[in-house]
Parts: sequence; C-alpha cells; structure tokens
Amino acid sequence: METIIFEIQDSVAKITLNRPDVLNSFNRQMAKEVQAALDTCANDATIRAVYLTGAGRAFCAGQDLAEAIEMGKTSDRNLGDSVEEVYNPIIRKMRSLQKPVVCAVNGVAAGAGASLAFACDVTYAATSSSFLQAFSKIGLVPDSGGSFFLPRLVGFQKASALMMLAEKVPAEQALQMGMIYKVCADDKLSEESFAAAKTLAAMPTKALAYIKQMLNKSMSNDLDAQLDLERDMQTSAGKTSDYKEGVNAFLEKRKPVFKGE
Repeated sequence: METIIFEIQDSVAKITLNRPDVLNSFNRQMAKEVQAALDTCANDATIRAVYLTGAGRAFCAGQDLAEAIEMGKTSDRNLGDSVEEVYNPIIRKMRSLQKPVVCAVNGVAAGAGASLAFACDVTYAATSSSFLQAFSKIGLVPDSGGSFFLPRLVGFQKASALMMLAEKVPAEQALQMGMIYKVCADDKLSEESFAAAKTLAAMPTKALAYIKQMLNKSMSNDLDAQLDLERDMQTSAGKTSDYKEGVNAFLEKRKPVFKGE
C-alpha cells in the first residue's frame, strides 16, 4: 500500500492515512486502499478493533481537488459517481464492520475527512485539531455520511449552520457540541486513543458488535422495534462464550479473558 500505512498491534489494526504533503486528502488510490484495509479487518479474526488516524499535521482535508479537477477534464464521470465509488463504500464498510473503530483526529478534519471521523464509533481529537464541513464554500453538499451523522451528533440547527456557513469548529467546541468523544493534549493523543483501541480489542467483541448493530438500527427504528432488537441482541449475547467467561470471572474475582466467541 502506497497511500496508507496498515499495521497490526495488540489485536488492533492501525490504518494511517499517509499523504501528509497534501494533508491526507483523498485521491482514488487512497480510498481504494482504505477500502481494502477495512475488508482485511472484517475478514481477519485476529483483528479485534480498528484504529484510524492521519500522518503528519492533519487527519484528512477531504477530497484532493487537484485530482477531481483533472478527472473532470478527462472523464465524463460526475461527482456522484465518485462519491458512490470512493467514499460511500468506506462509510458502509466502517458501519457494518463487526468491530469497534476508534478515530484519532490529529489535525484538521475537513469535508469528507470530517464525515469520516463522525462515522467512527469512538472519536478522539488533539487539542489543536479542528472540524470543517467545507463543501458549501465551493458550491457542493456534504457527503460521506456527513448529512446523516452530524445532525444526530449535534442536533438539526447546529448541523444546518455548520454545513451552510462552513465554520471551523475547534476540538474543544466539538467536544462540547457532542461531535466527538474526547479531546487530548497533542502529545498525548496517540497514547490515549490507541489505549482505548487496545482496551476495546480485549473486551467481549461479540457484544461490542451487537452494540454497534443496535446503534445503527436506532437511527431509524421506532421504540417498539428497538425494544425488540434489544431483546434479540441480548438473547444472542447471552449465548456467547464471552458472556459465560465474564460471569465466571466476576464470581471468581479474577480478570476475564475474552476471546470474541
């Protein structure tokens, strides 16, 4: 892989966007490599959590506009085709992945980069980082799930203003708005966020997968449907080996050893 760094440590797959000279903006190659990495994470049972971050001084500045302009000159493909091929698969793979995804935003997260961070399960951000829905500044609309996740994170009015006015949101303000989970000092971001990924990897990952499924469905279910889903997920969780191990460890006053089974 040329545009990302993919490594496995302590049962965590670490995906680092690695185009620092252009603030890790997405080109087609990087998108395809992220998609392939997520497929590996889905299919490798030894991977129990995923960690997403950026190299250099940015998390992701969104679409590589230079590539988009050049593609417009040489192809009859429209921007919707690009969204469907490049970005939508990443968001779909992340949300359907039966493993937790921790995001560490180490600098600016703009456009699709911000949407990517919003779609993760647990998002940390460095104090100096910021979020920007920049689409309207060039006459475009949010994509990569931004219009789905942001209103659910911060509310309709704030999401509307952030998308239309394209105002930059510093990390601390993003935390106050409920946009992200936690802010860390710049020099502590990697340590604290990766520690969370390792913690999740050591937990009963079947239960975490069920939680993720429940949260996905809660976006559209009514109360009755969600109560039914909770019942069904609890039934499934109660049949796992990890549940038995958790109960036994509690009764025996020892640390549980979960296997994701």
